[in-house]
Amino acid sequence: MYRMLAAVLLATTAGCGAAAAADPAHPVVVELFQSQGCSSCPPANASLNAIADRADVLALSFAVTYWDQLGWKDIFGKPAYTGRQWDYAHAGGRSNVATPQMIVDGRVVINGGNLQEDVAAIRQAARGASGPAIAAAGGKVTIGRAPSRSPATVWLVRYDPRTLNVPIRAGENGGRTLPHKNIVRSIDALGAWNGAPATFAIGASPNPVYRTAILVQQGKGGAIIAAAKI
Repeated sequence: MYRMLAAVLLATTAGCGAAAAADPAHPVVVELFQSQGCSSCPPANASLNAIADRADVLALSFAVTYWDQLGWKDIFGKPAYTGRQWDYAHAGGRSNVATPQMIVDGRVVINGGNLQEDVAAIRQAARGASGPAIAAAGGKVTIGRAPSRSPATVWLVRYDPRTLNVPIRAGENGGRTLPHKNIVRSIDALGAWNGAPATFAIGASPNPVYRTAILVQQGKGGAIIAAAKI
């Protein structure tokens, strides 16, 4: 199934020259909010898995916690990830949250279960080379100078790029084995960026398998104005 989705993605991008939404230096951030206890989430998980290896996309899977009391506790879920989804809801004037939900560059909100719709949203939300440059060296990251209308939050994200197959023992997906990719293991605010160059310590990853990304975001639930895989 997942090979088929990847093939659809390749066919979609091959058929439209604009489908490569960004270059690897300016990846489009795709955040999926999902839960292993949600029977509607597997198609969105499959879509995220299919785009996870695109160089011009930073795909991140956040496991929320509000399904945990309904028969199966998501093994990757954290309250901070539920809080991030609520930050997006509040910033967008929405009074509730749901799964699955895919938020593209903090700008476009979709279900995430339709791969062609997801690819179209990536094209729509792409910010190009706008925003500050992000450079990392020596355990530090520097956000460069760029115009800024309001303070932005600088986020440090650690995520697991492996495909992790999780047997689900109970709940709505009981009896299934769900493959997850690019599961977020931590997200921490490093500080604020106001348009002038700013440097933050990021330290070493707690696990050599994890990969690291930096997001620069308007407020807490606004648009992503810069991102980098480092």
